[in-house]
Amino acid sequence: MFAFVLRRIGQSLFVMLVVAIIAFSMFRFVGDPVHNMVGQQTSMEDREKLREALGLNDPFYVQFYKFIKNAVKGDFGVSYRHGRPASEIIAERLPATLELSLVAVLFALCVGIPMGVYTGIKKDSILSKFFLTTSLIGVSMPVFLIGILMIWIFAVELHWLPPFGRGDVVELGKYWSTGFLTISGLKALILPAITLGLFQMTLIMRLVRSEMLEVLRTDYIKFARARGLKNSAIYFGHALKNTLLPVITITGLQIGTIIAFAIITETVFNWPGMGQLFIQAINNVDIPIMAAYLMLVSLIFVIINLIVDALYFWVDPRLKTGNVVARST
Repeated sequence: MFAFVLRRIGQSLFVMLVVAIIAFSMFRFVGDPVHNMVGQQTSMEDREKLREALGLNDPFYVQFYKFIKNAVKGDFGVSYRHGRPASEIIAERLPATLELSLVAVLFALCVGIPMGVYTGIKKDSILSKFFLTTSLIGVSMPVFLIGILMIWIFAVELHWLPPFGRGDVVELGKYWSTGFLTISGLKALILPAITLGLFQMTLIMRLVRSEMLEVLRTDYIKFARARGLKNSAIYFGHALKNTLLPVITITGLQIGTIIAFAIITETVFNWPGMGQLFIQAINNVDIPIMAAYLMLVSLIFVIINLIVDALYFWVDPRLKTGNVVARST
C-alpha cells in the first residue's frame, strides 16, 4: 500500500503542475490588469512602470518560474483589485465555501443513500416510482433555476428561510468564521446547501439503486437467502456493503465538484465564498485571485482522490493483495 500511495502522490504532483501550466497560460489572454488598476488619466509612462513593477513585461518562462516558486510557499502575489495578498483573501472566503460544501455533501449522502437502498429493494412500489420521478427533476433542472425556485417558495412566499447571505457568524480565529453556532447561520445554510447538493443526491440515489439491483441478483445473495438470513442482514450486511466502492468513488469526485462549482449557487444566494470571489476576480482581471483559487481547487481534488484511493483498501480487502493493486493502477 505504501508504494501505491507514493505512486498516487507522484501522479498528483504531475497533475498540479499541468493545472498550473494551463491556468497560467490562460491568464495571459484574459486581458490587461493594468487597465483595471489605473484611471483613464494615467499616462502611458505610469502604466508601463506599473507593468514593470508587477513583472508583466517578463518573458513567459520567467513569470511561470516565479509563479511556481511562490505558489509552493502559498504566495500568489497581491490582489490587483484589493491591494492585499491573494492567499489572505482566499483564506477569509474559504470557511464559507467549505461549510456550504460540507452541508451539501451530507445532504446528498444522508438522503441519497437511503433513497437508493429503498428504491433498489422496493423497486415496484409507488414511493420508489415517486423518488425516481423526483430525481429526474434534480438531474434535469439547472442549479440557478432550482435556487431561484427555492428562494421564491421558502423565502418569498412562506418566509421560512432567508433568501440570501450567510447570516450571523462566529469568529474562531484570524481566518476562520462559522455559521454553525448561530441560528441565523444555520437557517442561511439550508437553501443553498440543498440547491448545491440536489444534483449529487439524485446521482448517488440512482447509483446506489442500480448497484443494489445488481448485487441482489448475485449468487451469494441467493445463497444467503437459502441459509435463512433475515432480509435486514442481507440488505445491509451484504448487499449495501458491496455497493460502497463505486459510491465512494463518485462521492469523492462529487465533493471536489461541489467545491469547484459552488460558484453558481454562491452567486444566486449572494453567499460570501470563494466562488463569488472568483467571479469578481474574472470581471476585474485579478490574476492573483484567479490563480490562488484554481490552484486551491486543484489541490482539494488531488487530496480527495488520494483519500478515496486509501478508502478502497478499507472497503475492499482484495485490494490489499499486490496483484489487485497493480491491476487497479
